[in-house]
Amino acid sequence: MKQLKSLGVMACVFALCATLAACGGSDQASSSAGKSQSTSQGSTAQESTAPVEQPANLDGKWTQTNANSDGMRMDAEIAGGTITVNWVQPDSTSLYWVGSYEAPTAAGDWSWTSKGDTEKMASALLASQDETKEFHYTASSDELSFDATAMGTTVTVRMKRQ
Repeated sequence: MKQLKSLGVMACVFALCATLAACGGSDQASSSAGKSQSTSQGSTAQESTAPVEQPANLDGKWTQTNANSDGMRMDAEIAGGTITVNWVQPDSTSLYWVGSYEAPTAAGDWSWTSKGDTEKMASALLASQDETKEFHYTASSDELSFDATAMGTTVTVRMKRQ
């Protein structure tokens, strides 16, 4: 019985070696046919598998990273072609901006001019009085920024995804 087992193991090892030798032989034959051909085919395969950069998806919630106080910051939400920015305090939220949003069409940094919904902002005490506002997205830091003016002071608000 032991002889049959060792004979079976030997047959499996032989079959495995024959399979590996056959695979190695065809690789050597193709590589000896022309090194420049295999090199150019290799680079083409690498180029075709490289990921294509896609435009950033900015939809979602954002929060201010450079607030001057622990008690007040700005949050934003981008959804459905609209950006809404609110002043946020521990016990209240007040509208600052609501306007149009143009999604990126190319990879990398992105800027757009948001047209404000002046009707909605007219009734909000802390809302911007601007008709348009420039928003900027920096891809390398995944950061959204814009200038905000309140009580005669303009600051650049910087936001990260929540």
